[in-house]
Amino acid sequence: MDLSVLHKLTYGMYAVGTLDGIRPAGCIVNTVIQVTSDNPVIAVSMNKNNFTYEAIKKSGRFSISILSEAVERNVIAELGFACGRKMDKFCGKNFACGVLDGLPIVKEHACGYMVCDVIAMHDAETHCVIMARLTKTLGGTDEPPMTYEYYHNVIKGKAPKNAPTYQVEVPKSEKQAQLRYICEVCGYIYEGDITKEADDYVCPVCKQPKSRFKRM
Repeated sequence: MDLSVLHKLTYGMYAVGTLDGIRPAGCIVNTVIQVTSDNPVIAVSMNKNNFTYEAIKKSGRFSISILSEAVERNVIAELGFACGRKMDKFCGKNFACGVLDGLPIVKEHACGYMVCDVIAMHDAETHCVIMARLTKTLGGTDEPPMTYEYYHNVIKGKAPKNAPTYQVEVPKSEKQAQLRYICEVCGYIYEGDITKEADDYVCPVCKQPKSRFKRM
């Protein structure tokens, strides 16, 4: 079965924020859809291994920041590739954070915001489809919203392992497999010989220097 067909489906880039008690938690998701128009209900697909998923199960509430094409790349790196069990993602040290109705949001370069109350959680094996009622909205920037295609083709970002769109990449040859480097900070994978890049090369996602890449 050719799973590359799934790449033709359209997705966006969203930051989900919630609370673990009083501690902010969150992650990046690419699957958020509107299910109903009257008294709107949305659906979010989230990996059950995510710490954010555990926090949403307990709190029953979450926010969504609709990320624009201009969003700082370290927002995606920190919320999408780091683990909330080990760090406070909305610490405000590396990107501007805000609060909407008591929930953490990405303050800058977001096209809009939503606050949602969970009404149902449906098991989907590795993932859970969270159905939630929209309770509050707030407008944001007029910048174009970031699509998943833009994230892959322009930013050259990769899907984190917990994303529903993640696919294992099979190298065409052993030589190709030896020429892959991974950013130790955000998990971005560079294909080729990174040592041939200029000294000022930085990770396109988290802007770390090439010295932070290790060979896979």
